[in-house]
Amino acid sequence: MSFFAILCALLIEQLRPLAYHNPVYGAVLGWTRWTSRNFDAGKSHHGWVAWMLAVGLPSLIALGVHWLLLHFLGLPFAMLWSIAVLYTTLGFRQFSHHFTGIRDALDLGDEALARSLLARWQRVDAADLPRSAIVRHVIEYSVIAAHRHVFGVLAWFSILAAFGLGPAGAVFYRMSEFVARYWAQKNHASAQPASQWVRDVADRAWAAIDWLPARITALGFAVVGSFEEAIDCWRNDARRFPDPNDGVILAATSGALNVRLGGGQLAPMTAPREISPQPHRTNTPSALIGLESGSTPGREPVLAHLRSVVGLVWRSVVMWMVLLALLTLARLLG
Repeated sequence: MSFFAILCALLIEQLRPLAYHNPVYGAVLGWTRWTSRNFDAGKSHHGWVAWMLAVGLPSLIALGVHWLLLHFLGLPFAMLWSIAVLYTTLGFRQFSHHFTGIRDALDLGDEALARSLLARWQRVDAADLPRSAIVRHVIEYSVIAAHRHVFGVLAWFSILAAFGLGPAGAVFYRMSEFVARYWAQKNHASAQPASQWVRDVADRAWAAIDWLPARITALGFAVVGSFEEAIDCWRNDARRFPDPNDGVILAATSGALNVRLGGGQLAPMTAPREISPQPHRTNTPSALIGLESGSTPGREPVLAHLRSVVGLVWRSVVMWMVLLALLTLARLLG
């Protein structure tokens, strides 16, 4: 069932992507704000209470609806519920239009437009970036976005669905990512900033939750890219990035494509902006890119590498879908 649910969700999302302003994301944002406002009282145990409510309750609701549909209406209705949940949590179209716009601007030689689009996408200061730096940052942001929108969701959904937990894994993963990002940025809010306790809890939980999916994504990139170089870069250069999980993905990408990544990070814009459940609007740059020292080995980033990234990501999707199809077939025949 997992394979068919993922396939249907991806196809629907390609044909009719979710609009940016939609009731689902509005409900997620409202729920996270409510838990933070009512349970962030500045104590250590309040951090875990707020996090478990913000992340755990939506996941349990997704699981409860799945079990009710499965036991009272049957497997087809439970599968439709999984497709609906995956449609809201999984997909390329939630960020790919930013990537496409920047790539097209660079293809036309309009570097000023590319800088503007990059700054608008990530809310960073991209002024005076040279062409190679624009390409490098677009690769880094896009790869991390693909991981958080596609491969991380696939990993948690598939693992928990194998144990009969339906789409709870997809909700659990995306809510964990959003809550950590929301509270980190809420720390800079002028009114009622997030306490250190809830930020620490959310960061630790997110690091643990993303540990396995990040390595699954990196392994997929290595298999469909240049395997030996990706593994070598993973082993030697992942620790250079400030975030260990993102560093694994970016280092594997660097080796798989033979492209130089890292070497600095973009400063965020000072003007605050409303936080959205869609990571592409307000990713925290320091959590995604930048090296403590130096950069990964490889060629200087050029426009052709953006096309290579698209191929790398899609080949990895196909590989994991084929693997899921084989596992589904083996289960049906067994």
